[in-house]
Amino acid sequence: MSHQVILARKLRTPPIEAGGQKIDFIYCPDREEFPEGASVYCSTSLDEVRADLIEYLPDSVGLIANLGVGVDNIDVDAAARRGISVSNTPVVSEDTADLTFALMLDAMRRVSVNEMFLRTGAWTFDNPIGAMGVRVHSKTLGLIGFGAIAQAVARRALGFNMKVMYTARSRNREAEMSVGARYCDDLDKLVSEADIVSVHTPLTAQTRGLIDAARLDKFKPGAVLINTARGAVVDERALAAALSSGRIAAAGLDVFEDEPFVSPALTKLENVVLTPHIGSATEECREDILKCGLANIITFLETGAPIDHVGGQMPRAAATGAGE
Repeated sequence: MSHQVILARKLRTPPIEAGGQKIDFIYCPDREEFPEGASVYCSTSLDEVRADLIEYLPDSVGLIANLGVGVDNIDVDAAARRGISVSNTPVVSEDTADLTFALMLDAMRRVSVNEMFLRTGAWTFDNPIGAMGVRVHSKTLGLIGFGAIAQAVARRALGFNMKVMYTARSRNREAEMSVGARYCDDLDKLVSEADIVSVHTPLTAQTRGLIDAARLDKFKPGAVLINTARGAVVDERALAAALSSGRIAAAGLDVFEDEPFVSPALTKLENVVLTPHIGSATEECREDILKCGLANIITFLETGAPIDHVGGQMPRAAATGAGE
């Protein structure tokens, strides 16, 4: 008998086995049709896995395997109450760091604005200059959070001769030494000193709305904000107001409070670069995410524990009903 994995959305999965048994991937958008005996529920970062859905999962499910590094889309406490483990795929660091720098360069050098200047035919002998940018190299970069993605951004900053500072829940001396970063234990001090503030903190109850109007008022004049973490860490209404007034110079955003909706207050502004949550959107990274997710599923089915356990309750055994 095969193992059954419920898919929250259609995915192209290869034929694989766990413990010598075939794994059947079943796309099941209707919770009323969740198959009894399924061992795993596989979601992506775009899928809401809230308490009411978790309550519908068959008792045989022991793992929610999320294809994404964040798990703010999953009610981890509800999973724990049902004895379900939660795993993620922490393989997006380098690609997301690339995009962070792309947004930074675009926002500061006004790449998108100047491209439209050219494309619309505004570039002429009489009008030779579009939008003036600001220098990127040698600036001070402030990182909010210092996990794998932030550290990857810091490594890239070395090539731009940037001064790097960071704030995080706990200091990481080894990592800061490897990239020449300076620890700052006060977020307000960091935003007041940094020319560029880049958000890399997970979305939690404590970080929701962390960058609000009061904190934006403490940013260094002419500063730039980059967010490739989670949209709700930043108060979008306050950010739009700060961009409109010139309180901060520019922003680059890949994530938004209510995706895929983006506030018109942001889309109408020329000093903000907007991308549709593409931090991991490279062919190579998406392949890595799928491989990592499948490895978690296989390991869970064979051993009772995923490789990348991030929350919920670790099941005591892999005997979740599948294959019996």
